[in-house]
Amino acid sequence: MTSVITGDIIRSRKANPEEWLRRLKKELKPLGRSPRFWEIYGGDTFQVRVTDPLQALQVAIKIKSGLKTIKAIDVRMAIGLGEISYEASRITESNGTAFVNSGEKFELLKKEKINLAIKSPWEEFDNELNLYLKLSLIIMDKWTTNGAEMVQISLDNPTLSQEKLGKLLSIKQNAISNRLKRTNLETLMEVNELYKKKLKKLL
Repeated sequence: MTSVITGDIIRSRKANPEEWLRRLKKELKPLGRSPRFWEIYGGDTFQVRVTDPLQALQVAIKIKSGLKTIKAIDVRMAIGLGEISYEASRITESNGTAFVNSGEKFELLKKEKINLAIKSPWEEFDNELNLYLKLSLIIMDKWTTNGAEMVQISLDNPTLSQEKLGKLLSIKQNAISNRLKRTNLETLMEVNELYKKKLKKLL
């Protein structure tokens, strides 16, 4: 079992492409070499394989927070869970149910007006998790650039205290606390833990 995220940049023409490309690549590079594990194509579309499917949702949240640090930019992503039956030198030429599920769900996102969803071999799992993601998007889609930066730094430094996070951003600890509350990161991480717990039972 593996996972594949297919996504595209929303309002990509409203920002400097060098800026959002740099940010996107920063998120994708730790996941493996390009183009075997990730690739940006068609201008503003990308695909990335997250080898451990238990990490796929947090990776998607981190990609979203990274891109939303840029004003006017957002991202649309479909997480596909499944197998890989053919691994090519380029991810866009690889195949398997993980790729099929990701691609099929991605094609429906615009129609469904949703920016993040999952498709797996298990319909009941999908129905439940996609409901949680719809509710989570009410929070994530409204992140400000400052809020997105706060999420980004928190996920990059999960062991740091709020005081140390404040030093990284040159702001006071109480400001860190207020920003974290506004981003609802704690709640989103609870959704992520629920995703992992339910997926573990199916794997």
